This record gives sequence, C-alpha cells and structure tokens, in this order.
Amino acid sequence: RSPKRRSKAGRRSRSPRGRRSRSPHPAAVRVKQERDDHCRRGNEERKQRYPSEQEHRRERSGDRDRHRDHADRKRNSSERPGVRGHERERDAQNIRELQAEREFYNERRREHRQNNGSSGGDQNPELRHSDNKPKEKAPVNKEKPSFELSGALLEDTNTFRGVVIKYSEPPEARIPKKRWRLYPFKNDEFLPVMYIHRQSAYLLGRHRRIADIPIDHPSCSKQHAVFQYRLVEYTRADGTVGRRVRPYIIDLGSGNGTFLNNQRIEPQRYYELKEKDVLKFGFSSREYVLLHESSDKSEANAKDDDDEEKEEESDS
Repeated sequence: RSPKRRSKAGRRSRSPRGRRSRSPHPAAVRVKQERDDHCRRGNEERKQRYPSEQEHRRERSGDRDRHRDHADRKRNSSERPGVRGHERERDAQNIRELQAEREFYNERRREHRQNNGSSGGDQNPELRHSDNKPKEKAPVNKEKPSFELSGALLEDTNTFRGVVIKYSEPPEARIPKKRWRLYPFKNDEFLPVMYIHRQSAYLLGRHRRIADIPIDHPSCSKQHAVFQYRLVEYTRADGTVGRRVRPYIIDLGSGNGTFLNNQRIEPQRYYELKEKDVLKFGFSSREYVLLHESSDKSEANAKDDDDEEKEEESDS
C-alpha cells in the first residue's frame, strides 16, 4: 500500500452524511408536549374548582394595601408640626390646671388649720412641711377660734316640716313607763290635762307647726324649751346602782326665760323635774304642775277649789 492512500483512508470524513444527527427524537417531543398539556389542564381545573380561594387572596392583598395606606397617612399626619404642637399645648394646659387646683386646695387646708388653732400642729410632719413653704398671701388678721354651736350640722339632719329644730335629743333619751301629766292653770280658766308619756321629748314654743305643746303668749319664743326624758343612773338604799327614766326641762335660749318653781333656769342646761314641780314660760300667767297617774292630786284639787272661791268672791 502506498502511504498516500493510508493517509486518505485514516482521515475522517467531513461530509454531512457522516455526521450524527442532534435533533430530538420524535417520541421525546411528544412526551414533553403531553406533559405541558397536562400541567396546563391541571391549572385550569384548579382555577375552576377553587375560584373563591383566588378571590380571597386578591381581597387579602387589597386589604393589606388599604391598611398600609391608612398607616402611612396617619404617620404623615402625626408628623406634621401643627398637630404635634397643638397636642403639646393641650398637655401643658392640663398640667397648669392641675397645679392651680392643687394650690387652691393647699391654701384651703392652711386656712382650716389656722382657724382651728390646734395645739398639736407642731407634731404633724405635713403641717411642718407646709409651713416651710413660702406663703403667697399672709393673713392680716387671724380670727380667734369660736366654740359656739353654729347649727350647720343640724340643718340637714334635724329638720321637721321644713323648719330647722334648734334641739336634738341626747343618746340617753327614752320613753317613760310612768304616765306623767301636766296640769295647766290660768287664773280662773280651766284647761285640759296634757298627757306627756307617749314620746321621749316634747317641744314647747310659739311655732305651732313644730311645737308639741304650743304656747301662744307673745313673750315666749318660737322654740322656747324642751321637756325631755332621760335614762340616768341612781344609787339604791343597799348601795347598788340602778337606772331609771326621769323627766328634765331645758331652755333653748329663749328671750324671756323658763321658770322652775318661780326660779329662772339657765339656758342650754338640763334640770331634773320632780313630782309637783311648777313650770312657767316667759311672762305668761299659765302654770304647769307636773304629776303622774299615781301621785296625790290634792294640790291640783285645792288649786281648783281656790279658783272656784275666787270666782264666787268676784261674783259677789
């Protein structure tokens, strides 16, 4: 063999026929197309089967967008200088009002302590602290403490038929078991007996709207005196201590006074009454004799006899 032929035989052919085809196999192309068609049909069926889920997703995305826009607008509005300045001014005004109210109440407490004039003020740390503070207005004239009854406490609690009563019953007030009576006398006029055992207290005065025992004489006050029953202690003969209900009379600061057995009594003070005591009010000529159901009424009868004799003498 010649070398020229060997070289030609060993050389690779470059013709198209000798080359291997690189195009896909028709079966592979068909499989791929079937796979794509299957996926597309599955997506379409899923969309047709679950349309509400798609709508729900779209609505959720729309809600998120709306919330985001609202938050952005709120943030932008709060960042504006005018709104923040208005809020700061309002807060400062509220703080000033609270401080003014606190100073007002502190001033009232200081005035209350000064009016009371309490001796134990040095022992209170709060009082020392308030005294150390500089006072804005120093009192020029200090009022002296008044220990008289102002009647302010009785205005709401001791009102009867729209009238404020000057008197309030003590805690030892009781209704008596003994049947006490008042026998009134006025010269030659016969007056009915007054039964005064059904209540613990009887108000005497010219104010008929509230008086239990009215007194019509012009020298008497509207609220003249009070007939009060009180539970008091007493010592028995054997030395033991007992308790019993006794009648008392108290004058309510009347202008012309109350008289017990022709002696004027002091106002705002209890006086114990005994059987056969005689009471008079102001310049009235009426006399009230205190008796009970088991007492001797001879004096009352004697008084009636004297009145009858005076009537006979006057007629003669």
